[in-house]
Amino acid sequence: MIYISFRYYLFVAAMLILFYALPLKRRWCVLLAANVGFWLVFCRTGWQFLLGTIMVSYLAAVWIDISSGVKKKVLLAGAVILVIGIWLFLRNEGFMRQAIPGAESLRLLAPLGISFYTMQIIAYLTDVYRGDIAPQKNPAKYVLFITFFPQLLQGPIPRYRQLGEQLFCGHLFDERKFTRGFYLIIWGFFLKLVIADKASVVVDTVFDNYPAYSGGYLWFASILYSIQLYADFLACTTLAQGVSFLFGIELAGNFKRPYFAVSVKDFWQRWHISLSSWLRDYVYIPLGGNRKGKGRKYLNLAVTFLASGIWHGAGLTYLLWGGIHGCCQIMGECLDGPKEKIYARLNIRPDGKGKRIIKQTGTFLIVSLAWVIFRAGTPGTGISMIVHMVSDFNPWIFFNDRIFTIGLSWKEMLVLLFAVLLLFAVERKQEEGIRISECIGRQKLPVRWLICMAGICAVMIFGTYGYGFEAQDFIYGGF
Repeated sequence: MIYISFRYYLFVAAMLILFYALPLKRRWCVLLAANVGFWLVFCRTGWQFLLGTIMVSYLAAVWIDISSGVKKKVLLAGAVILVIGIWLFLRNEGFMRQAIPGAESLRLLAPLGISFYTMQIIAYLTDVYRGDIAPQKNPAKYVLFITFFPQLLQGPIPRYRQLGEQLFCGHLFDERKFTRGFYLIIWGFFLKLVIADKASVVVDTVFDNYPAYSGGYLWFASILYSIQLYADFLACTTLAQGVSFLFGIELAGNFKRPYFAVSVKDFWQRWHISLSSWLRDYVYIPLGGNRKGKGRKYLNLAVTFLASGIWHGAGLTYLLWGGIHGCCQIMGECLDGPKEKIYARLNIRPDGKGKRIIKQTGTFLIVSLAWVIFRAGTPGTGISMIVHMVSDFNPWIFFNDRIFTIGLSWKEMLVLLFAVLLLFAVERKQEEGIRISECIGRQKLPVRWLICMAGICAVMIFGTYGYGFEAQDFIYGGF
């Protein structure tokens, strides 16, 4: 819970004072010092592996740039294999200790955020190889790019073209960006403490003892987990964007209202965009994309989604989860024609609101059932839960007090419901092209401050701190 700790924001405030106190051309040095200080104060573990990976990739990129032909390909392949090898070993260190004779005594701690910065480095090396970017010759600036502290641990996964020069050029104080950053930080705290952590109480109660609960409880917990995961991950991305805006730096968005998606393909164009675009650019397209016929296209999609599963974790659970998404996207494309005929026979207009709602609802259900597998721990547990959801459904729990016996009282449940509806309303407006932060920014100063204070008070009163719970770690912090 580094990004929602009081110490973290004291650290950010100190860095902001130094940043804007120094001359423009030296401000990148403050960011570099902030990255080092962030690691020393909040992380500490695994820094040797992080530094080693940075050094290897820096030298490899410079060497790739001055090479050509086969040598250039070998350098890229060698550097990527080494970086991935370190990531695989550290992420699966427990398995390695059992599989490798004599390795039982190994106790290696992976750097926090290793999955995020590994993909960042691979993208950087590949872009240098392709000639899309020139390698950064200044090693200190390269360290700054890889370790930018607001997004280091939980993304989004930045590209050098988008973030690099923003870090190095320095920024004048921009009241508009600074204010927007402040709004985003408040919104991030709201998402985390009022929605995600509150929903986690019910989710953990049911998932951790699922045999004791029948279908209605499982449906409720699975839908809440979909909301929890989204609010939690959106919160950490929003906080990263908010802190970056305080320094005048704009991070790319990582979500685009994914639960408004009308297909699994559309979902992955909206969910964890920095990951899905990375997989598209560095896995799917290099495999051939859709350029070699439908059969090859579907194979490439399957491999890409299996790679997504592997990125999320070791074991069959994540492979199955990735495979489900790959299969659903392939089947969705194959069944487009028959589905359109069914809509036509039912007199559902092609561009009508009803058709959109049907597709959004179906996509949400598919994604939520896949999240059950993701959260359950093992494929067997996840499948068993889904079977019970269908075979033992008891909707009456939603009309008596039984729903309030799984962790939240009726008052807390009401707060959670209102918060989710507020999130839905905000995202509905965003779907219409209306940015709430800009609407607030156009108000008079007293109104803006009143809205900010109301947001802070709401988080303090209705967040999980207010009910005696401890804030949970960000879910994607584990990756």
